[in-house]
Amino acid sequence: MAGPWAPATILARPAATWRRRDGPDAATTRVMLTSMGLFSRRSKRPPSDTPEGSAREARRATTQHLSQFVATRTGVEAYIEPPNSQTQTTILLIATTGEWTRRKVPDAKAARQLAAELNIPVYDVNFTGYPQRFRDWNSAQARRQPNR
Repeated sequence: MAGPWAPATILARPAATWRRRDGPDAATTRVMLTSMGLFSRRSKRPPSDTPEGSAREARRATTQHLSQFVATRTGVEAYIEPPNSQTQTTILLIATTGEWTRRKVPDAKAARQLAAELNIPVYDVNFTGYPQRFRDWNSAQARRQPNR
């Protein structure tokens, strides 16, 4: 039985496909299993797009942002926020004015190393809580932007 509905042409497997191949003469027909090639279709990415490159780039951007924050404000302190169900460990920098910035870090050890690189004091939010100036800044910002 030849044609598109022949048993050899309608067989399918999830990880592979069956292909009907005709032999050198029309009387000989064979069925060949060909793989999908899921991983062979991946294109070669430049080194900056690899996970290691992305992680390096993210660390560089985070360090640059935080060092700029420290350089442009006075009395900056670092607070380590533990991971929760929504976010991973974060480092929160708070200036004496209460202005703040927050960035993700891999873990508390990395946050402490980053604070040491920036030469600022570091505290754990679990032990010290947030400073009053942080809460005052947030309240003032909420009053200035009522449509938030």
